[in-house]
Amino acid sequence: MTFDGLMTHWMTKEIADEIIGGRITKIHQPLSTELQFTIRSNRKNYYLVASVHAMMARVQFMNGKADNPETAPNFCMILRKYLEGAIIKDFRQLGADRILQMDVDTRDELGDKAKWRLVIELMGRHSNIFLIDRTNDQIVDCLKRIPLSQNSFRTLQPGATYQLPPHQQKKNPFAYDLFELDTILQLTDHNQTAEKRLMQTFQGISSLSAIEIAERHEKQNISLAEALYGYLTEGNDNLQPTLTIIGNKSYFTPFPYTSLTGDMKTYPNLSSLLEDYYVHKLQTERIQQLAGNLLQMLKTELKKNRDKLVKLDSDLARSENAEIYRIKGELLNTYQHMVQKGQTEITVDNFYDDYKPLTIALSLRLTPSQNAQKYFKRYQKLRNSIAFIEEQKQKTLEEIDYIENIIVQIEDSDVKNLEMIREELISSGYLKRPSTRKGRMKVKPSKPYEFYATDGTRILVGRNNIQNDQLTLKKAKKEYLWLHAQNIPGSHVIVESANPSEETIGEAATLAAYYSKFRHSATVPVDYVVVKNIKKPNGAKPGFVVYEGQQNTYITPKEEIINKLRNNQPKL
Repeated sequence: MTFDGLMTHWMTKEIADEIIGGRITKIHQPLSTELQFTIRSNRKNYYLVASVHAMMARVQFMNGKADNPETAPNFCMILRKYLEGAIIKDFRQLGADRILQMDVDTRDELGDKAKWRLVIELMGRHSNIFLIDRTNDQIVDCLKRIPLSQNSFRTLQPGATYQLPPHQQKKNPFAYDLFELDTILQLTDHNQTAEKRLMQTFQGISSLSAIEIAERHEKQNISLAEALYGYLTEGNDNLQPTLTIIGNKSYFTPFPYTSLTGDMKTYPNLSSLLEDYYVHKLQTERIQQLAGNLLQMLKTELKKNRDKLVKLDSDLARSENAEIYRIKGELLNTYQHMVQKGQTEITVDNFYDDYKPLTIALSLRLTPSQNAQKYFKRYQKLRNSIAFIEEQKQKTLEEIDYIENIIVQIEDSDVKNLEMIREELISSGYLKRPSTRKGRMKVKPSKPYEFYATDGTRILVGRNNIQNDQLTLKKAKKEYLWLHAQNIPGSHVIVESANPSEETIGEAATLAAYYSKFRHSATVPVDYVVVKNIKKPNGAKPGFVVYEGQQNTYITPKEEIINKLRNNQPKL
């Protein structure tokens, strides 16, 4: 179901009952299209979310605070300036439309009374939030600024006079009794379907709500007005928020719908219903937003390093041919008496290669001896560069391995883990830390994946490089078993046992293979060794370790095994 005007009506009542008379204590903007207000009311904190996302526009209470960006966006800062500490005087819906108004009273910098209004318009891709001066209806600011060139009906800019969006002349169904509803519907076109008659006559009725009302009208053999009145009455008096799952789709409704058949779950209030419904969508969007930025930067770095590796290989190939320059210098020293003035080249017998003829280029500006020295210098320069090139090549290969490892971790991350990866990339110099005010909140560390083997042994899987270092080098006991995909970017896996069974080792190896770059391969080699044999070289990047005395096995990663390990219980 969409968040239509009828759902907005009942949600407005749920919110208004709790926050009117409360004080706005904090304002955050966790996403570009979402605001969160912390409201202190009745000795309790309420977290009110207002989203103007094109597909998820809504208002609701949340159980806790959302993760917030390090720097607050401009609109959030404006709201903090004017609304933090304000007392909420009213929270209402305009008719049955998806437009909400929150009136607040506060005092300005001079201590004079100030009256503000927060307007929340929930209209799909045109959704917006406005801060308005109630004394003159002037827009202080809005979340989405739209110039007059893009909206000829009204100007959505600071300083403009606020106007309501254009609306059709539809009626508010909550404003009429049964007799009046029947009279209104009798005047509609009876050649149209019941759904169209409802949607074209009344505000706030979505297609899903219209289908439900029409279904009641037909199945219960009652008039359309009675079906509509019964629907509204049930929402007013017997609200039973319901999530209905049909196959891969889910629908949220104010009470069980007769037109929907599937697995149903009821909730104590509308906010908890919407929180459950949107939690996955919000997480996915936040992950895509964070991961998209990180992946774009990492793929650019990866391409840069791969291009560098090709150039280094080319330079190395040239350097390995340095011997020919030494030979030419030796031959010029031997045969310099044969060089005639004005010669640009000379052909001599190469006694280093069975006296085969070899042509040597000469510079007219140099003597034979100086030409020989030129070849010796070129030889020495190329010989010296080999060590440098090989060192650079090794560093570049390590860089490529590190970046590929990060990319693998990002592809299986949640928000907290992505924030940790971002912090790691800032520490490693790949990203610049944004300038923030003093007192910036630290990123809360995410937890490693936790599994249990068939015999109940706990197995931990690192989710990022910082976590891998923590698991392997600090938390794991020396006698525990450590596993990792062989020479492949992936997670560190720790089996919390000094003597695990072969079955447990196999299950842990499956985890190491699954949480690696070669997750979808038919066979993945996995090394395993006790933790005491693992060392971290000085100056190595996060997650990089060396080890000796390892054994290995070959594993085919299977998701059904991973799911089974997730559901296993610890041994008592």
